[in-house]
Amino acid sequence: MEQELTFGQKAVGLLFNPSGDDAVGQCKQGFADLIDQMNNLRQTSTSNDQKRHASVAITEMEGAQMRAVKALTWND
Repeated sequence: MEQELTFGQKAVGLLFNPSGDDAVGQCKQGFADLIDQMNNLRQTSTSNDQKRHASVAITEMEGAQMRAVKALTWND
């Protein structure tokens, strides 16, 4: 039975790694863990401002993850 992906793993596209590059997988999982932390905070917080900051952090981590994967797979 396959384990369901976390919000963070879905957000970073953890299963999409056509080259099977371990560095890419590790990078994506690291960002997924951080995104999950912010998502958990967003779900449990009673502060609208804290929720907003967590949402912005998630969005910015998604962009940073894509750039990090691009850096790891860059070929000149």
